[in-house]
Amino acid sequence: MVRAFVLYEGDVDPERYQRHIEEFVRPIPATFRHGKVFAAAPGMEQRYRHYAEFEFPDLASFQEVAGSPEFAASGKDAAGMGIPFSVHFAELD
Repeated sequence: MVRAFVLYEGDVDPERYQRHIEEFVRPIPATFRHGKVFAAAPGMEQRYRHYAEFEFPDLASFQEVAGSPEFAASGKDAAGMGIPFSVHFAELD
């Protein structure tokens, strides 16, 4: 299983984020989850405010989608929201 996850450093505007999901995320053939980051571990700074992830059944399906115009458009639109974010990829055992 492969997960691509996005960590946003600021709060998302709910209406703008919903539009992002409907127009750019839903066409991507992956399981999608997201939510507000509400806390960090005690003694740590809460650097991130929102979390999103795409889940793929295997590396091959991830690689196919990662090279697609839909995946690129989703990233471009996310950048257009004006909130700094980072994207990470993990292969789970």
